[in-house]
Amino acid sequence: MDDEVFTLLGWAWDVALASRLARRHPIRPAAIRTLTGIMGLIRIDPDHAATVDLTKPLLIVPLPYAPPPGNRLVIDGWHRIHRALDLGLEELPAFFLDLTDERACRLRGGDV
Repeated sequence: MDDEVFTLLGWAWDVALASRLARRHPIRPAAIRTLTGIMGLIRIDPDHAATVDLTKPLLIVPLPYAPPPGNRLVIDGWHRIHRALDLGLEELPAFFLDLTDERACRLRGGDV
């Protein structure tokens, strides 16, 4: 979907651009439980989650100004995380974008 945007509170990221930028990075395993701190804020459709492809990598950006360990945000893949948790999985494949990529795909929020 070319116009997909992930929005959280006053922040937003262009997911299509993040997907293109992600191709420069290796796919690495992500420990999904460490990424679920904001899951209560994410709207999940359980029917859709049951059909997602768990081999498609998550898109994860670093959050500027946030200290570790909570400085990583999933901008694409919440339904995959939901399904993986239901199945008892601990990891999913992921692209970890860097700060330059995060800033390039951020549409609003922070000091934009």
